[in-house]
Amino acid sequence: MKIGDLSTASATPIETIRFYEREGLLPAPGRTQGNFRVYEAPHLERLQFIRYCRGLDMSLDEVRVLLRFKDAPTEDCGDVNALLDEHIGHVSKRIKELRVLEKELKQLRLRCGESRQADQCGILTGLEEASQEHGVSSAEHPSSHLRSVHKH
Repeated sequence: MKIGDLSTASATPIETIRFYEREGLLPAPGRTQGNFRVYEAPHLERLQFIRYCRGLDMSLDEVRVLLRFKDAPTEDCGDVNALLDEHIGHVSKRIKELRVLEKELKQLRLRCGESRQADQCGILTGLEEASQEHGVSSAEHPSSHLRSVHKH
C-alpha cells in the first residue's frame, strides 16, 4: 500500500508516519520502480502498536524499548515490566497533579458566581493575581494540563 493508504488504514497523518520512519520506529518501506514507498501489513501492525502506546502517553523512548523487545521475542521481558511499572508511577503522579489542578480550578470558579462585566470578573482577577504571584509560565507550573506524564 502507498503512504496515503497506510495513513487511512491506521488513522495516522502522513507526516506522523514519516516522523516515525525518521525516528527509526517504523522501518523504511520498499520502493517501487517510480520510487514510491510501498508499505506492507507488518508496517500497519507496527504503526498501530506505536500509536496505541503513544495513546497510553508513553514516550518515544519507551516505545523504542518495547519495539526492541517485540523484535526479539525470545528475550526476557523483565525490562518491559520495569518500564511499565515506571510509566504507571508517572501516570499516578500525573493523576495527583490533575486532582490539584481540578481543586484550583473549582476554587477559581467560586470567585465569580454570576455574569458581570469582564473588569469585575473574579475569575479573571484570580488568574491575574495567581500569574503575578507565581511568576512562571504555564509550562513550568506544576499543574500544567498540557504536559504529558513525562517531563521530556
